[in-house]
Amino acid sequence: MMSSSTLHSILLVLVMALVSYLLRAFPFIVFSGKRETPKFVLYLGKVLPFAIIGMLVIYCVKDISFSSVSHFLPYIIAGTVVVGLHIWRRNTLLSIIAGTLSYMALVQFVF
Repeated sequence: MMSSSTLHSILLVLVMALVSYLLRAFPFIVFSGKRETPKFVLYLGKVLPFAIIGMLVIYCVKDISFSSVSHFLPYIIAGTVVVGLHIWRRNTLLSIIAGTLSYMALVQFVF
């Protein structure tokens, strides 16, 4: 028999999954059929991914301390790896994974 906390956790996960699914499906439901997608929505679809990435970069680097080299150099090196790989291969997933791995290796083994 499941405990009430286990059941509660399962229900929470199911509700969160349903809400996430509905939020992602909403634009397809609203703009399906014969309705033309508004120009503003098309514009947001083009600019929002870049804006979100920009916000994530700012959030990640906002607490960098420049008090010593070991505090900021791993960020600079890993960021350079991400940018360089992305320019070279144009593969976002590869860039993110390589940047994360290089940062973690630098923090754990070098600095």
